[in-house]
Amino acid sequence: MPTRAEGNAGSGKTVCVTGAGGYIASWLVKLLLSRGYAVHGTVRHLGVEKTGHLRRLENASENLRLFKADLLDYDAMAAAIVGCQGVFHVATPVPSEIITDPELQMLGPAVTGTTNVLKAASAANAERVVVVSSMVAVEINPKDWPQGKIRDESCWSDKEFCRSNQSWYPVAKIAAEAAALEYGRETGLGVVTLNPALVFGPLLQPTINTSSQFLIYFLRGGPDETRDKLWHIVDVRDVADALLLLYEAPEATGRHICAPHFVTARELLGLLKSMYPGYPCMAEDSIRDMEHPAPMTSGKLEKLGWSSRPLRETITDTVECCREAGFLQDADGGDDTPCRFPPLLNKI
Repeated sequence: MPTRAEGNAGSGKTVCVTGAGGYIASWLVKLLLSRGYAVHGTVRHLGVEKTGHLRRLENASENLRLFKADLLDYDAMAAAIVGCQGVFHVATPVPSEIITDPELQMLGPAVTGTTNVLKAASAANAERVVVVSSMVAVEINPKDWPQGKIRDESCWSDKEFCRSNQSWYPVAKIAAEAAALEYGRETGLGVVTLNPALVFGPLLQPTINTSSQFLIYFLRGGPDETRDKLWHIVDVRDVADALLLLYEAPEATGRHICAPHFVTARELLGLLKSMYPGYPCMAEDSIRDMEHPAPMTSGKLEKLGWSSRPLRETITDTVECCREAGFLQDADGGDDTPCRFPPLLNKI
């Protein structure tokens, strides 16, 4: 939802968005262009199949410049960031093969990639870097945190617990966020982080993302079990608003949880069944019981003026988008290939 005067706040300013073609980043680029910013977007592939949705955005022809840049290539990142007053680091390294060496394939790249972005921002004399972290850096088995205590920005997931469970995505997110905040403290660069929940909402990019696969599985059902986890949810458009707010609000410092809605897996299944009785939905007995900790709070972000859409609106827009894109067309059993629950989300 809008948080500040909408006008052309970015008129004359140039910012860089890493991983510009991704789910969150695409919406951020759209928002920045609508607010008058010139945008440098980094992508791994410049082909139209990966970037066409960005090039078609309003004001893109005048104010969007795309750069082919890998996070691990400092010179390429620096070339994209030079001339920018702000940087939004949204990209996360994704290994293209099975993870056999997590330090080499995921953990090192996550920290090194983030550090490359920060160093390039410093070299460009950028005013502020907004880093996208995740709820997984907050909520997973935090040390010395009472089960019933609301989880705020002082709560950190237990990295060694995640490592022992071979949950490499949370380990990478925890390490990268900690490294970013430490870099800001050591150098004086303005670094703030956002910790979004599970992100739903319509897609701008042509390919399905993990969190949308999660919702599709609930609607279509399949052979996999999941836990009755307390899921925090946020709309992708509200995440984009939050990121811009953190860049534009001089009083923003440190971490910011972005998790306005929370619902258990069983509660979400019940809601979807009531909203979409025509879909088969996953079986309730495939949801395993588990205890629920206290939820996270987005109070710090809300004090800056951020607000969020109702959960039902987000679900409605997500399902409609997935239906139009054909991602739900085999929910009636017309496809023999079983729908699968995203493995990553059973590890967090």
